[in-house]
Amino acid sequence: MRGTPRSVDVVIVGAGHCGLAMSQALTQRAVDHVVIERGEVAHAWRTERWDSLRLLTPNWLCRLPGQAYAGNDPDGYMGAADVAAFITRYAERIRAPLQTGTTVLRVAAAAGGYRVHTTQGDWHCRAVVLASGACRRPALPPLAAAVPTTVAQFTTLSYRRPAQLPPGGVLVVGASASGLQLAQELQRSGRPVLLACGEQVRLPRLYRGRDVQWWLLASGVLDQRVEDVDDPQRARRLPSPQLIGSAERATLDLNAVQQQGVEVCGRLAGVRGTQALFSGGLGNVCQLADLKMNRLLDGFDAWAAAQRLEAEVDAVERFAPTVVRTTLRLQAELGTELRSIVWATGYQPDFRWLDLPLFDRRGRLRHDRGIVSDSPGLYVLGLPLLRRRKSSFLHGAEDDVREIAAHLFGHLAACALHPA
Repeated sequence: MRGTPRSVDVVIVGAGHCGLAMSQALTQRAVDHVVIERGEVAHAWRTERWDSLRLLTPNWLCRLPGQAYAGNDPDGYMGAADVAAFITRYAERIRAPLQTGTTVLRVAAAAGGYRVHTTQGDWHCRAVVLASGACRRPALPPLAAAVPTTVAQFTTLSYRRPAQLPPGGVLVVGASASGLQLAQELQRSGRPVLLACGEQVRLPRLYRGRDVQWWLLASGVLDQRVEDVDDPQRARRLPSPQLIGSAERATLDLNAVQQQGVEVCGRLAGVRGTQALFSGGLGNVCQLADLKMNRLLDGFDAWAAAQRLEAEVDAVERFAPTVVRTTLRLQAELGTELRSIVWATGYQPDFRWLDLPLFDRRGRLRHDRGIVSDSPGLYVLGLPLLRRRKSSFLHGAEDDVREIAAHLFGHLAACALHPA
């Protein structure tokens, strides 16, 4: 028998930026709560990022409610350790009621709310906020199971540096920001690199003299609400844009990595014995990515003209189309030519400890912009395009938390009027 659970109004699962932003909102309203974290504050940033990783957003855009970037490099890009330190300072600043080193084992319905089972005892609460992050597990395709055991496999959560990999060629699967960054890093380490590309989002690092994130923010793209997006589920599945945070503020796209020696091919279509098989449709994929990028840049230009900003930004520019070789590689030998694979195929949240019937047939948590209507008092934060395009960014937490917290306060008020 487990002991009597401790009682609070709200349990927040996860002491990352979203969980802490919600903690600050609850503290301002004197709501009794606890923030439960499996490791330390900003645990994933400390333990699940590769060494050279930097944010895709410039430092000036990094902020949480009541805390903005205060360093001397506003146009730079934080590394993982810097992000962890930024979030840790925030936790100290708001005096978050933390219980670290504690793993949530199960969340289940209970009289008047929920019972949260953890490795350090249980909690009873009226509401639960799931802020454990969108990047808890790698999203691996089923064909990963068919890869021969002679090939070392890594994900963007387990990869740290090139020295981890055995000697020989590397297959990087995925043309997101992560895939291109790791392909570039591995090629620079002296290894032959083959990059398998599916759908991609191409962006320049700088456009008309400003960081592309400035354009996305200023023109309102990042503030676009999910209800105004044509196909939210598809938008949520898009890979992260092809960007890198570097001192040179360089553009990273397929042209850049090819110039550095990375061989680019189509998406990984299958594994047959020791052969990796690739699609021949790379040209169409790249043309579509180029088209979408140019449409976005056209939108920036139209917005700048409407705001009469022409004198404040550089001249209109366009970028060379993605180069696709006439003859593409359609197969490669696993175990000899390619000794390792790095899967840069995205992430997914992990709610396996949520013991409630709230998942669709694909295993996704059913919610309406972060409010789990099928289970009153349950909320989720930090997922891609939760309420806005910026929802998963550091600076995106503030608006989402404000709106979801308002709903949560209403739920607590209703509970007080109608106690179980």
